Amino acid sequence: MDFDLVVIGAGPGGYTAAIKAAQLGMKTAIVEKDQALGGTCLNVGCIPSKALLSSTELFHEAQKQFGSHGISADRLSMDVSKMMKRKDDIVRKMARGIDYLMNKNGIERLAGMGRIVSAKKVEVISDGGSQKLNAKHILIATGSRVASLPFLEIDGETILSSEHAIALGEVPESMVVIGGGAIGLELGSVWARLGTKVTVVEFLPRIVAMFDEDITLALQKLLQKQGLKFHLGTRVESAEKNNGGVRLTAFKGDKKLELEAEKVLVAVGRNPNTEGLGVTEAGVELDERGCIKTNAERLTNVPGIYAIGDVVAGPMLAHKAEQEAIAAVERMAGQSGSVNYDTIPSVVYTAPEVAAVGLIEAEAKEKGYEIAIGVFPFQANGRAVACGHADGLAKVIADKASGRVLGAQILSTNASELIAEAVLLMEFGGSAEDLARTIHAHPTMSEGLREAAHIAVGEPLHI
Repeated sequence: MDFDLVVIGAGPGGYTAAIKAAQLGMKTAIVEKDQALGGTCLNVGCIPSKALLSSTELFHEAQKQFGSHGISADRLSMDVSKMMKRKDDIVRKMARGIDYLMNKNGIERLAGMGRIVSAKKVEVISDGGSQKLNAKHILIATGSRVASLPFLEIDGETILSSEHAIALGEVPESMVVIGGGAIGLELGSVWARLGTKVTVVEFLPRIVAMFDEDITLALQKLLQKQGLKFHLGTRVESAEKNNGGVRLTAFKGDKKLELEAEKVLVAVGRNPNTEGLGVTEAGVELDERGCIKTNAERLTNVPGIYAIGDVVAGPMLAHKAEQEAIAAVERMAGQSGSVNYDTIPSVVYTAPEVAAVGLIEAEAKEKGYEIAIGVFPFQANGRAVACGHADGLAKVIADKASGRVLGAQILSTNASELIAEAVLLMEFGGSAEDLARTIHAHPTMSEGLREAAHIAVGEPLHI
């Protein structure tokens, strides 16, 4: 069979690329080894974890905050099986939506493992045999897999990956989370809200180190109030299963720590999926991390072969993969597709959420900027106080010389939504003054970012 484009991998980047290509008149096929489309994000990552976060956040609020509103919730309980069913139903619904889009756009769906035979040929291997596809263009969008530790084999029973942690049938008594990044904090929060004693062990001196220190310290304090414990600057060196649980040996400097838990969640990052694809045989270059090297057009060193998403360098984020997908396909079609890597937002979906875009303070200073900073606490925001969500802050970092906003960070309820304003502002090169002079509805949480901009330009209003 002959195609203009063969996409290998049907995650957010892959299926977005297929849809865009079909819309541009390209005969398109998508190859996926798993039964369901949507990749890690939809099936065992972003979507199911957010479903669990939503359920457990409601449960936690009912326990801890309803009383202040005059709402009685005395005999509150959580049915874990119903929570998991809701999560699974959401995943199935979204997967059906992707199937619909494939059919709507006339995309050929092929089940099996895709392997690059040459720059113009892909072999699809399945239980039923194999078939070869001829392609003018090939796009690799195979995503990533959970990283592991050499001394801690993930078994799905006591030693868990994120995929296992979103599918537990009952609430563990205790859990050690190895890794204080987004995945570890989010899934640790899920089970802590349901009563699990959660301890987070992080090798670095602070959690989610991609944010500024004032943000991460504030987040840590709030998570500690929710029951999470932290061992920072701590390395896990060995593990031993015993009595249905796990004993970990860790070191904080020279200080030895012994940690025991019913479950251990390994959340130390992800690795690109390039094995078995035939990329090296086809001459495609990889970097030292095993990521596929690409140029600004998402094109590899082999003409006709493109790569996007988690298999290339950069943040492993679904929205980054989607934008790369659109840009790559537009380039294939002779258009001017591009990706602004300076305005890719990142989010940690704890409660409260943390969201950021652009440079943090240290990065801005390293680049030689003289910066102006505005930090506004949501305790001074009327809507936040009225809703009982006054913990957190909004932060704007601007270039003193031009006023241009270089970065923004938000720690608050709905930070994942609020950050979009800063993303759009930066996309168009807006200044802190532009943000400060933009009228925001009152009372709203979004005013917090505006107030931070006022502070950055030296004109504080409500603080």
